[in-house]
Amino acid sequence: MPAGGRRRTPGLRRFEVAQLAGMSPDYYARLEQGRGPRPSVSVLTALTRALRLTVDERDHLFRLAGHQAPPRTGGDEHVSRGLLRLLDGLTGLPALIATDLNVVLAQNVMADALLGEQTRFRGLARSCTYRWFTDPAMRERHPAEDHDHESHAQVEDLRATLAARPADPAARELVEALRAESAEFAGFWARHDVAVRRSDRKRIRHPVIGLVELDFDVLATARQDQRLIVYSPAPGSAAVSQLELLAVLGQETFTTGGEA
Repeated sequence: MPAGGRRRTPGLRRFEVAQLAGMSPDYYARLEQGRGPRPSVSVLTALTRALRLTVDERDHLFRLAGHQAPPRTGGDEHVSRGLLRLLDGLTGLPALIATDLNVVLAQNVMADALLGEQTRFRGLARSCTYRWFTDPAMRERHPAEDHDHESHAQVEDLRATLAARPADPAARELVEALRAESAEFAGFWARHDVAVRRSDRKRIRHPVIGLVELDFDVLATARQDQRLIVYSPAPGSAAVSQLELLAVLGQETFTTGGEA
C-alpha cells in the first residue's frame, strides 16, 4: 500500500483490505458483519494473502468460514531453539532432526559419530530417501539382508508425506526423480503401500564399534513436518556398551553416507 497520512488507529482501513484482496469494499464489509454469503475458498485465500496470516491463522480462518483447511505445502526447515536444546540434551544417544522428506536439519555429536555428517548434501541428495535409492554408498552401512525392509519403509513413509501435502512441489519433485532414476523405488511405489514411520529397528555397520543394533524412534513435532529421531539400545544388549565406546571415541569422519 502507498504511504498515507496519519491514522487515528493503527492497521488497514476496510477499503484497503478489500483492495489488497481484490474485492469490493461493500462485499468485504458484509463479510466482516456476517451479512454476506459464505465466502468461497478463493476469497479466503485472497484474504489470507492480504492480511499476511500465518499458517495457523489461515487454517483458523478457513474453519471459521466452514471450509476444510487447505493442505500445508512445503516443509518448514527452521528448527526452533527449544527443539535444538532437546537435541543437545540427548548426550548419550544418537539423535537428529529431519523433515518429513528425510532431510537432516541438525544432529548431535553422537549421531555424527554413528552416521557421519548428514547436513552437507545439496539438491535432491539432501534427502536420505533419495540417497538410499540412488547412492550405493548409502547402503554399505547396512547388512544386505536389511535392504529390502528399509526400502519398503522409506517408500511407505514418503507416500504418507505426499498424501498429507499433495500440492507440495518439493515432495512431488522427489517422487518423480526417484521414479525416473530407481527401478526399485518405482516398483515399491507402484504397490501404493503407505505408513508413517514411527519406530523400527536398525542394524548399522560402524568402522570402529562394528555392527550395532538400535531401536529407531520418530517423534513428530506439532506441525508434523519435522521429526526428532532417536537411536537407542535395548536394555542389556551389546549395543549399550557399543554406544558407550562410541561416546568415548567422539566424532568420526566417514567416507560413506549414513541415513535418517
